[in-house]
Amino acid sequence: MKLYDSIGPNPHVVRMFIAELGLDIEKEEVDLMGGENRQAEHLSRNPSGQMPTLELDDGSFLAEITVICEYLDEINGNSDLIGKTPQERAETKMWVRRIDLQIIEPLTNGFRSAEGYEFFKERLHLIPQAADDLKAIAQERLVWLDQQLEGKEFICGDRLTLADIMLYCFLNFGATVGQPIDEGNKNISALYAKLDSLESASA
Repeated sequence: MKLYDSIGPNPHVVRMFIAELGLDIEKEEVDLMGGENRQAEHLSRNPSGQMPTLELDDGSFLAEITVICEYLDEINGNSDLIGKTPQERAETKMWVRRIDLQIIEPLTNGFRSAEGYEFFKERLHLIPQAADDLKAIAQERLVWLDQQLEGKEFICGDRLTLADIMLYCFLNFGATVGQPIDEGNKNISALYAKLDSLESASA
């Protein structure tokens, strides 16, 4: 297998997940800033032009970070990162979807429509007038998530999962683009610090 890799929070999620699984997968860097991901060669791998993309041993390709992580987990025997039972897997996927739709989407779209506008304006349909509201939505949902974390070690209780990894990578990204963690979110701050101390965080 080969991971077509680049800068950005999405590839960071997959690299951190791979590191937590203890896998060694070949990586090839794609120049995201230079637009290499929008060129024909990469579009033949991933018609959405997004990063990262995983090339399988049979020459086919998988995209979308949750799909890549779930696939790697499944072919390696199902770990706690997704879940070892149907109930655990369902719990992880429930929280992944909540975090993706309620926090990651408004956080990243808020960035693209504001600080990232000049870079993305020729690539995506942006709504600059909605940027502040999108960022506010992300912050409101982080307050909600902070409440859900009360008394928990990780988002899914005592299991480190893909949900934690996604939250960490995008909070890490948010802090670099003017959307830092609100210090009032004590549970999220504690979880972030815990994940930041993992060796896999620097993958």
